[in-house]
Amino acid sequence: MPYDAPGRADELTDELRARWNETVARAYETQAAALKTRFFSLDPCALREPRRSDAVKWPGDPGKPAFCVGEQMARKLADWGLAGRRAVQLEYCEYMTVNARDASGALRPKRVEVTTEFREFWSCIAMHDPDRVRAMATQVLGAEPSWPELYGVADPHALTPEAREIAFGHACAGHGNDRRLRVAGVPAQPTGRLNTERALFMTHPINGIDDLIYVVLFGAHAYAVDERGARRRAGGDDLFSAFGVQHLACNHSDPTISLGTYDVVYDGAQVAIADPLGMYIRRPNLELFSHRGAALPDDWVSLHRGVEGHHQRLVFGPPDAHDAFLDDITISVGAADEPLTGGYQLLRELEIGPYLEYGTTDPIGEDEWEVIAPATAAIACNEADSCKAVRALAARYEAEHAGRAAPRTMRTPEPPAPPGS
Repeated sequence: MPYDAPGRADELTDELRARWNETVARAYETQAAALKTRFFSLDPCALREPRRSDAVKWPGDPGKPAFCVGEQMARKLADWGLAGRRAVQLEYCEYMTVNARDASGALRPKRVEVTTEFREFWSCIAMHDPDRVRAMATQVLGAEPSWPELYGVADPHALTPEAREIAFGHACAGHGNDRRLRVAGVPAQPTGRLNTERALFMTHPINGIDDLIYVVLFGAHAYAVDERGARRRAGGDDLFSAFGVQHLACNHSDPTISLGTYDVVYDGAQVAIADPLGMYIRRPNLELFSHRGAALPDDWVSLHRGVEGHHQRLVFGPPDAHDAFLDDITISVGAADEPLTGGYQLLRELEIGPYLEYGTTDPIGEDEWEVIAPATAAIACNEADSCKAVRALAARYEAEHAGRAAPRTMRTPEPPAPPGS
């Protein structure tokens, strides 16, 4: 298996590259037995006549909340600092808004940090090479973090690799649904400041490599719908309903990956995740954004952590040396202009996704078709049970924000009615 560092953002030794590929292989093994298929290869070099594809990509904003509580509340939840990041940013893309004080002393959004880097890669490097992971963090944060900030200990070199992984999980990475780390007492989310006050890399357990491999494998089957004795291509409602995974239809990423993979398998191809395996940010449409009627300065939009076309980090907004703030930027939404107040608006204009490769393979045999029944109804993504957690989060948000003054950039409220009216 040939995978290089995600985005080729880091130079790996042969030993570290081997460790990284072992990490990918373990993630694959957790899914492969249940979703065994010859139409997926973990090794893109094994494909015959491979063709690289950029077709599988989706908007970075969280899709599920809008189905459940509407666009306005979805934006509030996604922009709700660490609470929003941990609860609803589930599209293989996480962000934090960095705030600063303006000249009047008011706390305002300064810029947005967006990351699509997998926690598994950072955890792998932290486990085997503390100095390298410290250099990676310095590159992202702009200042060198201390060992206690990264690991919670004074000298991670004195620990075994397994103990380093646990320590780094507590401080920066969380457990990622890894059973070993859960048993060792690592929390689901990190407790240190480096990846809670900033967006160092993704930490939500759902935004993991095993989840990416799962949805690719799920789609990499020769499914067909039997309808009145005729075989046809399956749609999303057919597929997700047939296997009782309707929740996969209700965000941006999962159906895009699964159905994008399925479409090429149905046409007779074999699929692999392209090297380097990663989740990549496509360049935003900057024509939508302006500052005082002019294009944004070049240093207000910076893509990092990857070679061209493979960036995994976006920093969007004025640098500290500039007097402007994020909400001084205007975004054009349809016929209207509005201030940019957080990451949700930005992510709606970003596309996220991996690169896949497709290769020729033997024709699908009659005994290989997995025939499913047609869906009896369209999947309802606003159904009460599936929205329970989002609606509970919205109620919590409303309770915590009741009576607070609106930010300076929101619409001016209607004046009070005159006395006696």
